[in-house]
Amino acid sequence: MNLLEPGPLRLPAEWAPRSSTWIAWPHERSDWPGKFSPVHWVFAEVVRILAEYEQVNILVDNSLVEERVIDRLVKSDVDLSFVSFYAIETDRVWLRDTGPMIVLPDAEPGSDPQASARAIAWNFNGWAKYENHKRDARIAATIADHLKLPTHAPIYDFEGRRMRFTLEGGAIDVDGLGTLLTTEECLLSPIQERNPGLERTAVERILAAELGVRQIIWLNRGIAGDDTHGHVDDIARFVAPGVIVAAYENSSSDENHEPLVENLDRLRRARDLAGEPFEIVALPMPRPVYFDEQRLPASYANFYIASKVVLVPTFNDPADRIALETLEPLFPGREIVGVYCRDLVLGLGTLHCMTRDVPIFVR
Repeated sequence: MNLLEPGPLRLPAEWAPRSSTWIAWPHERSDWPGKFSPVHWVFAEVVRILAEYEQVNILVDNSLVEERVIDRLVKSDVDLSFVSFYAIETDRVWLRDTGPMIVLPDAEPGSDPQASARAIAWNFNGWAKYENHKRDARIAATIADHLKLPTHAPIYDFEGRRMRFTLEGGAIDVDGLGTLLTTEECLLSPIQERNPGLERTAVERILAAELGVRQIIWLNRGIAGDDTHGHVDDIARFVAPGVIVAAYENSSSDENHEPLVENLDRLRRARDLAGEPFEIVALPMPRPVYFDEQRLPASYANFYIASKVVLVPTFNDPADRIALETLEPLFPGREIVGVYCRDLVLGLGTLHCMTRDVPIFVR
């Protein structure tokens, strides 16, 4: 096993103690053609559940929008004492990809005693697909300012140019112990290219230095309908030290079958930092979800781990029950709650995509 050299700060696992969840209120109608109105009630339901357990911070474009959102939240029986609003303009709502990653000092013996928490503001280029992303590109630094955290924007050198490293939160998943999951399709492909000119070893060095990881498990491809070109949070997630949930598709005629089988095989061959195999828990895929002949990236793996609760997307599918029952024993002490996402997924993301967790940190 060739280990990487980790930096002094580490990105904690999603189940680590946290201070809040951040979301952005939807306003881009073109993301949900024909279903824009129902999506607001999905967001309100997510806020209602989360506010029972932790602080929820909501980005809105202005005070008028805030008044409308409050009206929807009150009608949805949300406890507003655990909800705050921030007037921060956005292009889209997918804060998993545009919000800051908060990295913390490593608690291991020999770590830098002077290190302190900071927010990483990666470059965001609209998934190398959408031109209207400039407001979203400022979100990470803006939230970091509200959190009173110093901001760091990773830069790399290529052919005499200094370039900001591009990364979205949905492209990676970590166990907080030194291992990171990602896909070759997202970070290494020339299609929807994030970091032109960077090969695998350079990408690995940057991720290790910035996120405190010692090894990267590379999966191959993401799922059908995913316009991010291979985000890992639809296919494989850490749920505990040494435990990975991985999506699978039983039907050999489905276009997801082959890539998910390959990903499962790679995960079963992977080893943790102690050389032990991971426990791999297979999570079913729902039947294909279409709207207006467009296949959508519906996946139960896009769940969100919050304080004492895990929100799981559901699709009025027979596999909903199996997915919830599969996840329940993996999160002792947390309630597993299904959230109907057949409308939300038309925007090409669901619960993990729309949320950004902020771990507890000491300034």
